Amino acid sequence: METNGENAVMCRGLKKVFGAGTAEVQALRGVDLDVRQGEVMMLVGPSGCGKTTLISTVAGVLDPSEGECLVFGRNLNALSDRKRTRYRGEHIGFVFQQFNLIGSLSLRENVAIPLLLNGAGYGEALRKADEALKKVELGDRTDARPASLSGGQQQRVAIARAIVHGPNLIVCDEPTSALDHITGQHVVELLRSVATGEGRALIIVTHDSRIYRYADRIAQMDDGRVQRVFNSHQEFLASERVQ
Repeated sequence: METNGENAVMCRGLKKVFGAGTAEVQALRGVDLDVRQGEVMMLVGPSGCGKTTLISTVAGVLDPSEGECLVFGRNLNALSDRKRTRYRGEHIGFVFQQFNLIGSLSLRENVAIPLLLNGAGYGEALRKADEALKKVELGDRTDARPASLSGGQQQRVAIARAIVHGPNLIVCDEPTSALDHITGQHVVELLRSVATGEGRALIIVTHDSRIYRYADRIAQMDDGRVQRVFNSHQEFLASERVQ
């Protein structure tokens, strides 16, 4: 891993509250977190501790209730809805647990969507979509429909769609949850190769201990806060053994 010393993401005092009164839920309780350019940051912790809320806020999908998060120096929440949507479309790739594939479209058409939204020509978008599908070993299924695929294959299509436009930041929520061990490793290696170049970064929310070794650093979350950031997966695993 090589970094240029600058942060891709910088969060300070990030809070997110859902609901109000007796129904209020404090999902984030003052998160401070830096993600360096050129690194893979993994977020770990129990279900419901705020990991998905954090990456959704980082990516500008959710507005923070308090605090600030800068993505490559830009506060997405200070942008108009139109500019924020455009920034996400050009610079951020998403891999969430729900694949969100469009059943009536072929795989190549699903993967081409980010490029088409960014103004690419139809032919160019399909060509790049085919290349992305080859990277996730689905190059022979480009004309198939999502319903004909297994859950793991659909996850790979979602990953191809997340990387097809060469985003600077990729955020992933359990990207290997539907994959077998070998495929999961291949997918994380692919994500890492795409996202750890100069001026890029990758954030992965995961419970999958099999992929911890691909992390440059691991942030442990609990109760809406980042409790500790470990500088390697070995350091994190050593702390788990002590506990």
